[in-house]
Amino acid sequence: MILIDRFLSDEQDPKAVEKVLGKLNDMLTSNEELIYMAVQKKPAVNLLPDCIAVSNKRIFYCEPGNFGITMNFKDISWKSIKEVSFKEELFGSKFICVPLHGENIITEYIPKVQARKLYQAAYEQLESFKEQQRQLDLEERRSSTSPVTVNTLPAPEPVEEDEPQAFFSPPPAAPAIPVEEPEDETTLKLRKLKSLYDKHLITQEEYEAKKADILDSL
Repeated sequence: MILIDRFLSDEQDPKAVEKVLGKLNDMLTSNEELIYMAVQKKPAVNLLPDCIAVSNKRIFYCEPGNFGITMNFKDISWKSIKEVSFKEELFGSKFICVPLHGENIITEYIPKVQARKLYQAAYEQLESFKEQQRQLDLEERRSSTSPVTVNTLPAPEPVEEDEPQAFFSPPPAAPAIPVEEPEDETTLKLRKLKSLYDKHLITQEEYEAKKADILDSL
């Protein structure tokens, strides 16, 4: 069962979070975990807010229907997403998901703090998925590479006794091509965290806290 308290840290609507979590709990697949949830806060009436939840496998879009009686869920997996972004406006922020195919998915009126953390969670998961795909592609290319054929040198022709013996030396061996070792998980997390800080997407306090968490996990 998913604990609700961890998704109320940034003043999310408790009723909306509780209702969405009750449904999402039955929709999560094996080894899937919810990481963050943001809740709309419209400037006027906010009776039926939309919610966005990020897991390690996909993004959930949760929209109330029938005056709040039902909930409509849509999801998009990381393999179908090109990039994510957010834009701060007068009333909250827009969270933008750019799929590989089709139109952008835009959700408005996300509180600014929630939008930043939603983007951070989504960006980290998307980059993690892309890195896994790069490693898989690299392994496939390595396994599909044909073996190198070594050509043997022809035997030297016999020479007359009164002529000096010719000596043949083998050609110099080709230098080994260094294979770039992939970064370990901790280095990758620290690099991504520094990138977020350099882009002013997180504060220095958030950066130092997250950095300490990563180093403590070693």
